[in-house]
Amino acid sequence: MRTAILGLVMVALSGCAGMENSMASKKPEWTLLIHGGAGVMRRAEMTPENDAAYRAGLNEALDAGSKILASGGSSLDAVEAAVRVLEDNPNFNAGKGAVLTREGVAELDASIMDGRDREAGAVAQVRTVKNPIRAARLVMEATGRVMFAGKDADELAAKGGLEIVPPEYFITLRRLEALRRAMAGNLEPQDRYGTVGAVAMDKAGNLAAATSTGGMNAKPPGRIGDSPIIGAGTYADNASCAVSSTGDGEYFIRASVARMICARVDMKNMSAEQAAQASLDEVKALGGTGGVIVLSHDGSVALSMNTEGMFRGHADATGKRQVGIYADE
Repeated sequence: MRTAILGLVMVALSGCAGMENSMASKKPEWTLLIHGGAGVMRRAEMTPENDAAYRAGLNEALDAGSKILASGGSSLDAVEAAVRVLEDNPNFNAGKGAVLTREGVAELDASIMDGRDREAGAVAQVRTVKNPIRAARLVMEATGRVMFAGKDADELAAKGGLEIVPPEYFITLRRLEALRRAMAGNLEPQDRYGTVGAVAMDKAGNLAAATSTGGMNAKPPGRIGDSPIIGAGTYADNASCAVSSTGDGEYFIRASVARMICARVDMKNMSAEQAAQASLDEVKALGGTGGVIVLSHDGSVALSMNTEGMFRGHADATGKRQVGIYADE
């Protein structure tokens, strides 16, 4: 009798523990991840003022996206809002403050994707759209196409009522100096590249991803990296995950990084972290470096890199709030 009673008690306790574990692993009501580019980031070379400025910029982007998600807004609106904040911040390589081509102009790329139906939009080589991510969404929602490039993309944005600025708006002294170093053969590691991006899950469980960049410093005019390429720099599918990438674009394109991460989640049942690492290992084997932010349909997340650092942030409905720069934090 005692044995039977003890057995019933153990079963009940086991059930309670399982319930606690289930509750602990339950995905947050909403989640937002952002990045501001991966690359060479060394504490010894970062002034306290710059460190604080980067973290403030990341927090501002988290604020913009989190406000939308917390109020029941869509993941698509949230990723666009977060990326727009980073495009307006001259500390990041997107929008104002983007790196310059060899000709001394900014050529901007961006893409966005809706995980509900895999609708997507992208622009490349735009020179006058204040917020390229808005132009990418315009392409997705108003044209029935996926990508527009160059002056035609600029004209489309203007006709769509988006804010247009002169090309000089994007140029900063910092990027001019970086271009001069590169043209003189003194390219510094931190001058090479950078990107911004966001992925989110809203209260309805819908995923979205967005990415925006100025590309590579001193790039040949016309060069396009992975950021506007659906499946390389950006991908979102409610059945698997949402991804935004940053790094050596050519390698990310060759490895189809964003799509492959989601395929690994979907077909190999990997967590966001496992899938991210597998794809970054593939990029590294090809000779590239960079990072990804990944949000799985099950709520698992990854903010992964094979570089010394990545500007990044994470916020969710549980109150979690983190920003980071270096790989070891």
